[in-house]
Amino acid sequence: MAIIETSQIANGLTLASVGMPSSHSISIGVWVGVGARDEQENEIGIAHFLEHMAFKGTKSRSALSIAKDIEDVGGFINAHTAREETAYYINLLPEHLEMGFDILSDILLNSILPAEEIERERGVIIQEIGQSIDAPDDHVFECFSRSCYGKHTLGNSILGTTDSVSSFRAPELAGFMQRHYGAEQMIISVAGPVSHTQVTSLGNRYFGALGRASNPTRHPPEFLSTRHVASRDLEQCHTVFGFQAPDACSEWRYPLMVLTNLYGGGMSSRLFQQVREERGLCYSIFSFAQMFTDTGMFGVYAGTSDKTVDEMMEVSLRALKACQHDLSQEEIDRSKQQLRAAVLMRRDSVSSMMDVTARHLALYGRVFERDEMLAAIDKVSRNKVAELAEMIISGPPPSLSVVGPAASEMQIRDMQAILA
Repeated sequence: MAIIETSQIANGLTLASVGMPSSHSISIGVWVGVGARDEQENEIGIAHFLEHMAFKGTKSRSALSIAKDIEDVGGFINAHTAREETAYYINLLPEHLEMGFDILSDILLNSILPAEEIERERGVIIQEIGQSIDAPDDHVFECFSRSCYGKHTLGNSILGTTDSVSSFRAPELAGFMQRHYGAEQMIISVAGPVSHTQVTSLGNRYFGALGRASNPTRHPPEFLSTRHVASRDLEQCHTVFGFQAPDACSEWRYPLMVLTNLYGGGMSSRLFQQVREERGLCYSIFSFAQMFTDTGMFGVYAGTSDKTVDEMMEVSLRALKACQHDLSQEEIDRSKQQLRAAVLMRRDSVSSMMDVTARHLALYGRVFERDEMLAAIDKVSRNKVAELAEMIISGPPPSLSVVGPAASEMQIRDMQAILA
């Protein structure tokens, strides 16, 4: 069983160790509590740009040296930017634990943001933006975020726009880093055959000099019920519709996970069976839930023919409406078992345990133990899931985004009428 310990060092940085003695690798992650939603109006995409630049040179290492140092010992380094966090992580063999701390501290404390690398990476990110737009099943989710949150920063693209990315220079990148990359905003999570004493010692040695920064000021968004259709010459309509949902700290988060699974989380789910198997209306369909610190969304993605997109939405909405009153205990039990299995299976992976430990600390200030999570899943009742479905449907009207042939005539009022 993994042994999880946490502590803080003098500058306010949080350290977590997940002792997994039988593992043959370690995963080290640095979670920074700032993401795309924390950007100012003239900074859209800067958190993601800065994440790219972290690997492009420090006072003592070139971009190539960073890559070689990791790959020479068979390691892997990467990062991601999300709406509420940016994370940097390394997977290594246990004997290279200190090297992992050394490299992560170097790229986060000593980046020099060389001008030639900024220009090169600017081109890479602009290509990434173009690739995302060219991938309709990705682009429709960006459109959906804007449909839900409008001009609120949760509605902005994580990648930014070509115009915004073209405007960033070293002073803007360094300024964003100085404002938000402070000790109190960081969590270091390490999973593998390590002790908390090791993690504390290395955390102090490599991150103890890190100063403080300001916490981002976040304002809860209003959920907007809007319809966005981007007409494009494609074979399929890529459709996302969804609703306001509970936030990540809500007591409803486990019922939401159960509802998401049984509604559209697998081949036995209502959406897969009713939309694909019984009617053949699409190849790909699933439900999803995304929870932030102060709000959430619950929705459906489907890729379908322009001739069947409205029928697909009607069947999907009726399936959700039915969740208010005719849930079977078999569905509830199956969904809960899927969640239990996910909790248990990820405990075999150092990367997964590093990730979930950091996420829990960022959201809740503590780590939920395995048995505590399993008990919370077991506690979810059929009545609670039905109540949540009713709460979602009776909340703000849904939002809708479609990318593809502009054949959908479904309006928000039509969706509400189906759910009434």
